[in-house]
Amino acid sequence: MIKVLLDQGLAPRAAVLLAERGMNAVHVSEIGLAEAQDAEILQAARDSGWACVTLDHDFHTHLAVAGHGSPSVILLRVEGLAAQEQADMIGSICLQCEAALTQGAAISADGSSVRIRRLPLK
Repeated sequence: MIKVLLDQGLAPRAAVLLAERGMNAVHVSEIGLAEAQDAEILQAARDSGWACVTLDHDFHTHLAVAGHGSPSVILLRVEGLAAQEQADMIGSICLQCEAALTQGAAISADGSSVRIRRLPLK
């Protein structure tokens, strides 16, 4: 099962809801990274084997520049979702894209479509 680290822009409650469903999910605020820079969050995800979930477009740029094969990043291109909606979307993407996330992927989802790019990005 995919482990996910939710970035600052996502509701901490979304991580709780995912965990209640049996997913291994944590919010950056739970591990002392609430004020961390993107690169620090990506490194923590890489070190711990988490896929990172974010609303921040810069995460895919960081992946491309670094040329790393991990961590996988899920970019949610829908803002203003309540915690329950975030959890539903994240859970659905993780189920739908589990193989890609395991192998290393940059995923973008807008609520109606999901785009998968394999890592490392070029």
